[in-house]
Amino acid sequence: MDVFDTQHTPAEAFNRLLNIMDDLRLKCPWDKKQTLESLRHLTIEETYELSDAIIDNDMQEIKKELGDIMLHLVFYAKIGSETNDFNITDVLNSVCEKLINRHPHIYGDIQADTEEAVKQNWEKIKLKEGNKSVLGGVPSSLPALIKASRIQEKARGVGFDWENKNQVWEKVQEELQEFRDECEQKDADPEKIESEFGDVLFSLINYARFININPENALEKTNKKFIKRFQYLEEKAKDNGKSLEDMTLAEMDIFWNEAKNL
Repeated sequence: MDVFDTQHTPAEAFNRLLNIMDDLRLKCPWDKKQTLESLRHLTIEETYELSDAIIDNDMQEIKKELGDIMLHLVFYAKIGSETNDFNITDVLNSVCEKLINRHPHIYGDIQADTEEAVKQNWEKIKLKEGNKSVLGGVPSSLPALIKASRIQEKARGVGFDWENKNQVWEKVQEELQEFRDECEQKDADPEKIESEFGDVLFSLINYARFININPENALEKTNKKFIKRFQYLEEKAKDNGKSLEDMTLAEMDIFWNEAKNL
């Protein structure tokens, strides 16, 4: 196949990428040196870049980042083939078999007409596959906010959940009060305060799940909003020949409120 030919079916395009990977692994000094371990942090970075593009709804950037991640997946498979542990065919067949096995409502005779029924069935299948705990599939290295969401989703998959959002909101209020009470103790214990704060966050994430809000996305959008407003504040201060350090909060609030109206 001519690697410079861009007119392909999906299968041909994928094979083109495999051929390029073979060339790079054989001829490029940088690509030749890479290992599973050296690629790991780069893959994590690419995944976050894809996440940014999705939050920004930048379709062209999403396409680009998907390509970068696809390259990494092919790279890992290439390294696996060199050690005779697995190759790209093994990887693709493995995920196909898993998808077929975990969708008996499509490829078997199991009935699952709702999203919730499908999720509950998944958890049962995973336990049959060897998971010792429903929570065993949650990666320990996940960021805490995402991990909390996944833990709650998996617990819900086996029926361990609140009945309605009002119960969850009552729990949020209860945890907030306990956090406040702990903070107001005369000899407050920092570890207890931290623990109560964690409970507040966990309960808020739980409530977000009940009202169909992704807490990670919500917080990141707020981060971006704050950055945009703060950078406006910095620009306006500079335009007025001032630095933020020399301004009062009242002066900064004027520009901050302007930024909120943009």
